[in-house]
Amino acid sequence: MTLASAPQETYISTNGIRLHAMMQGEHGPLVVLLHGFPECWYSWRHYLPFLAEHGYRAVAPDLRGYNLSDKPKGIINYQTPILARDVYELIHALGEERAIVVGHDWGGAIAWNVAMYYPQAVEKLAVCNLPHPAKFAEGIRTWRQLRKSWYIFTFQLPWLPEYLMQRDLYGTLERVMRGAAARKDAISDDDLRVYAEALGQPGALTATLNYYRAVVRWGWRVPSQPINAPTQIIWGEEDIVLGKELTYGTEKYVPDLRIHYIPNCGHWVQQEAQQEVQEVLLEFLGRS
Repeated sequence: MTLASAPQETYISTNGIRLHAMMQGEHGPLVVLLHGFPECWYSWRHYLPFLAEHGYRAVAPDLRGYNLSDKPKGIINYQTPILARDVYELIHALGEERAIVVGHDWGGAIAWNVAMYYPQAVEKLAVCNLPHPAKFAEGIRTWRQLRKSWYIFTFQLPWLPEYLMQRDLYGTLERVMRGAAARKDAISDDDLRVYAEALGQPGALTATLNYYRAVVRWGWRVPSQPINAPTQIIWGEEDIVLGKELTYGTEKYVPDLRIHYIPNCGHWVQQEAQQEVQEVLLEFLGRS
């Protein structure tokens, strides 16, 4: 273990936009940490120093549309291939050809796609509580998962979701995040205030909902090639948003796969079970 420098705030130009990011660690393999909805880089705040202390260079960007990153207008600018390109070019902007890519929720969806579209850029892949896109496409056809994914279809309405959420952004986030957590004390009032401030940035709410609008309009566009990078799935078993069964059969698409299930843990697995997730990640990253 090495002493880590303090986290540094930066902006990174990638794919025609600027992403706000926090970075920690000056040397070692690059680890890109991708957050989900309705979060921002802050969901990985404990992982930046942890990875830096163990010899990695970690970066947690705000995804396009989120918090302090650029927010291009128009649903078309939030298609999954564009989001994957953001990460691919971010890796190169940081002076690397390859990186370890870690994602949760929407960040996990993007991570899967980076590994499929740009396999040469992904040394290892770790995904928290987001199934392989092909498995989600299978699952969404079932009544069980369709019921869990009702919000995706609600978000397709123009302006109304933004209006309703903006009326009480903190309260909305409290219901969404604590409602999907098994260990509810993992989401503090201070955490909710950070996320509310991030989602309250001008244009952020529409931009973040455009992820869901784009995926319904244009689909996952799942490339056909398997993912050959060593892959770790970490899954909170009490996820009320995405069923555990969506992980079954993933090895069909990912030959070098390992899955770690965490009981009594909900959707926000990297926050609800921070220590266990860190231990699993560290062991996975240390594998030759």
